[in-house]
Amino acid sequence: MHGLFPRKNNDMTELYDTINTLIDEKKIGELHRLFHDMPAADIAELLTEFDDDKLLLLFRVLPKEAAADVFVMMDTDQMEELIGAFSDRELTALIEDMYLDDAVDVIEEMPANVAERVLSRASAETRREINALLKYPHDSAGSLLTTEYVRFYPDTTVAGAFEVIRRTGIDKETVYTCYVTDRQRHLVGVISARTLMLADMDDVVGDIMEQNVISVSTLDDKEFVANQLQKYDFLALPVVDSEDRMIGIVTVDDAIDVIVDEYSEDIEIMAAITPTDKPYLKQSVFSIWKNRIPWLLLLMISATFTGMIISSFEEALAAQVALTAFIPMLMDTGGNSGSQASVTVIRGISLDEIEFSDLFRVMWKELRISFLCGISLAAATFIKIMLVDNLLMRSGVSMTVAAVVCLTLFFTVVCAKLIGCAMPLLAKKLGFDPAVMASPFITTIVDAVSLLLYFCFASAILGL
Repeated sequence: MHGLFPRKNNDMTELYDTINTLIDEKKIGELHRLFHDMPAADIAELLTEFDDDKLLLLFRVLPKEAAADVFVMMDTDQMEELIGAFSDRELTALIEDMYLDDAVDVIEEMPANVAERVLSRASAETRREINALLKYPHDSAGSLLTTEYVRFYPDTTVAGAFEVIRRTGIDKETVYTCYVTDRQRHLVGVISARTLMLADMDDVVGDIMEQNVISVSTLDDKEFVANQLQKYDFLALPVVDSEDRMIGIVTVDDAIDVIVDEYSEDIEIMAAITPTDKPYLKQSVFSIWKNRIPWLLLLMISATFTGMIISSFEEALAAQVALTAFIPMLMDTGGNSGSQASVTVIRGISLDEIEFSDLFRVMWKELRISFLCGISLAAATFIKIMLVDNLLMRSGVSMTVAAVVCLTLFFTVVCAKLIGCAMPLLAKKLGFDPAVMASPFITTIVDAVSLLLYFCFASAILGL
């Protein structure tokens, strides 16, 4: 059966055709066997190819132990369609089979009426726990946590710990990392399944547990939580309240989702697009327009400053027409230089490598980098003007004009890199997303700066 797992597009197409054939021939038993050993992620990907009628049939054919895992990996539209088609009994069974954090994610993604039906079919205890998790801010550790973890008391023996795992582990998110609390649920230690397996059965958990526990608060930012899991290579991280009482755990799979979502959001913001959770092909033309047009309008309006600068120096450009030809090169080089610095700093901020307190260290480093880049680019530009423009193209660019262009280019690169590295840190300090200060805004600002420098040097050197 492992040979049937979809690994390439042609494998997926072959499976799709096989499943359609089995549906047409009503071979339900073979469908069930086909899905039995297939990973949940592959099943969820495969089900996206089927229409609503076949989707419901295929979902009902899935092995019971895999259904909940497959469901939470499906896209929102499919989940909503299935919820609408499920009987009350089917919906109750599905919710009770889900891990709590997955159930919360599903409810948050559904329209209000659908979420209300899902909650109404959950047991009283499950509904209470889901409602408790829904109260946490969307960007907090509390919104990621699950209360399904293995917990011992310090006086529990290793034999007793194994009994707890055997009795309750089937319903827990993980049994590889277990936690030790007192009777009031205060977190006092952590112990791995490996430590338990290597210990004697008579050993007491409190004697062999790790007491220096790294934990996060329920209100800590979820991106910080994901970074902590990555930093310490944990499979799970305990979440405590303000009184150090253990509330739940955040697992590494949730951290990966956070990191992917945050990076996707940053990429969209850096490209001047309002972030969205929906896949591109699932968005309407109107919604994409709505996400893009505010940024385009803002950048268009801000770009009028460059037009105003050029207009104010019309007489200088008329006197030295050769200056006009170098404006695009100066603006593009400045924008690219600023973007390099801003993207580098934004990445450092997202990885917690750079803080606002590092502002002057970052600027000093970028200043030295900009000198090297500026000198290199200015020298290359001077050679290009002398060899290509004058000798090959016979443009007749004078030495003084070449000097103006090269000086402007050097100082444009210096200013661009300093602006590019400083603005994301200032945005972070003021509470904005640093990604907002990426390419579009940096480029607009640097364009204006490069033009001002250009015409200032032209006026001073050429006497315009």
